[in-house]
Amino acid sequence: MSHFTFPTGPQDRPQDPPQNHRQDRPQDRQYVLGQELRVSILTSGEETDGRHDLTDSVMPAGSATPLHLHTRYEERLWVVSGSLTVWAGPDTVTLRSGDFFTVPLHVPHAIKSGPEGARALNISSPAGFAELIARAGTPLHLATPETELDGELFMAVTAELGDVVLGPPGTTPADLEEIGE
Repeated sequence: MSHFTFPTGPQDRPQDPPQNHRQDRPQDRQYVLGQELRVSILTSGEETDGRHDLTDSVMPAGSATPLHLHTRYEERLWVVSGSLTVWAGPDTVTLRSGDFFTVPLHVPHAIKSGPEGARALNISSPAGFAELIARAGTPLHLATPETELDGELFMAVTAELGDVVLGPPGTTPADLEEIGE
């Protein structure tokens, strides 16, 4: 796993997701997973022949992913604003604006946003994460404050894409060691 810090200043932090080269309306590329994650797909696997995808993700304060791993793609995070704590295998790292972290294939990991929430660019290679979001998420323009994650659909798409959910939000890789997995 790698972790880098890039120098940034207020002028280097984009306030809005960058415009992509596709002719889609922006709302056609924005999704929510319940109230825990808002995602804009900036580049899909279709646009890169499957080499990678790029998303702009926003997590409210204290939101957490389930403990999971990817069998088909690596995940890379670059924090734009706020902070994320990442538990990946034996490592725990807190990322702030300008920090970068790579989660390799087959590494159990979980991510939690800090007290101010977080915005991060997510790069998966080969592509995979954007497809999960597009297929399991709710289009942002249809979402309400009551929108919940469709857990059954999410788990079905997750399994099809080779992701493995190992525990609920709040579970870390250390918890797997405690139960002997």
